[in-house]
Amino acid sequence: MNDPLMALSPFISTVLFVVVLGFFFAKLEIAIEGDSGWAANLPTWRIEHHWLLDLLWGGRAMTGYHAWAFSLVALFFHFPLIFGGEYSWILEQRVLGAIMLFWVIEDFLWFVLNPAFGFRRFAKTHAGWHKHWLAGAPVEYWIFTPLGFGLLWQSYQ
Repeated sequence: MNDPLMALSPFISTVLFVVVLGFFFAKLEIAIEGDSGWAANLPTWRIEHHWLLDLLWGGRAMTGYHAWAFSLVALFFHFPLIFGGEYSWILEQRVLGAIMLFWVIEDFLWFVLNPAFGFRRFAKTHAGWHKHWLAGAPVEYWIFTPLGFGLLWQSYQ
C-alpha cells in the first residue's frame, strides 16, 4: 500500500481489535489474580532476582504464570501467519507491533478495570512489580507504545 490513507483503515481496525483483545485478557487476569498483581498469590514458581530480569523484564520477577501467559499470547498473535500459510518480515513486524500494544493496553486495563485498583491506584506505590516509572506510567509503556504503533503503522505501508 503506497497511499497512507488506504493503510489507515486496516491499521485502525487492527489497533481496535488489539484493544478488544487487551480488554478480554485484562478481565481474565483480574479474575485470576484478583487484588494481587504480578501473580503474587498464585501457586506458581518465581524467580525474584537475576541480572537478566533487570535487563529484559524491567526488574520484575519471572513467574511460571507469566512465562506461560506471554508465550501463549505470542503464539496466538502468530497463529494467523501459520493458519494462512503466509510468513514475511512485514507480517512479523505487524505481529510484534500488535503484541507490544496488546501488553501495554492489557496491563493498563488491568489497573483501570480491577475493582481493587482503578485509575486512582495506577501508581508506583500500589504496583511495586513495575520497578521503573516515568511521567506517571511504567517506563515500558513509554517504550513499547510508540514502538508498537510505529511497527504496526510501517507494516501497512
